[in-house]
Amino acid sequence: MLIRNYRPQDRADCFDVCIKTGRAGQDATGIYSDDDLIPEIFCGPYVDLEPDLALVVDDGERVIGYAFGTADTRAFVERYRAAVLPGFAKRFGDLEGKSADEREMTELGLNPDRMIAPHLDEYPAHLHIDLLPQARGQGVGRRLIETLLDAFAARGATGVHLDMDPANADAGAFYARLGFHVLNPGDEDTVRFAMRLPRVSVA
Repeated sequence: MLIRNYRPQDRADCFDVCIKTGRAGQDATGIYSDDDLIPEIFCGPYVDLEPDLALVVDDGERVIGYAFGTADTRAFVERYRAAVLPGFAKRFGDLEGKSADEREMTELGLNPDRMIAPHLDEYPAHLHIDLLPQARGQGVGRRLIETLLDAFAARGATGVHLDMDPANADAGAFYARLGFHVLNPGDEDTVRFAMRLPRVSVA
C-alpha cells in the first residue's frame, strides 16, 4: 500500500471511504436520504480547500484510506463559510421531512462555527482519518498521521485536535497509542483528542 498526496481524481474514492466508515468506523451507506451528506461535511471541504494537506492510501487499484485536515482551524472556517457553505446549504438545507438524526448531521455542515472552540489557541490544527478494513492493523494509520502532523508543524501549528464518536473504541485506543490525550473527559457525545506539536525552525 502506497501513501501519497491526494489527486483530484481521488475524490470519488475518498467519498466512498468516508461513507463506508461514517458510522463510528462502520458503513453508513443508506442511513441518510443522500449518501453524500457525510462526505460533503467531513471529506469534500478538506480535499477542496486544503489539498496540500490531504494524504491517501492507494492499494494499486483505488484509494482505501485517507488523512487530511488543516493547520489553522479558524482560517479554515472562514474559507468554508465563503466557498463551501452556500452550495451545501442549497443542496442539503431543506430539513423538512428528515429524521432527527439526519437533521442533526446536516446542522454540522450548516454551522462551520462549531469548529471554533476555546482550545484552538493551544491546538489550532485538526484532522480526520478514515481507513477501510483492509487498510487497518498494518501501521498505515500511524504513518498517515505522523506525516500529517509533520506537515502541520511545518506550517507553524503548535497543536492538533480531532473529534471521535465515543462508540469507536478501537479508534480511541489507536489515538492514545499515538500520544493523543482527551480534552473533554466525561462528554457522552464526542471525544476530543489533542496533542501538542514540536516547534519547527525555518532556516
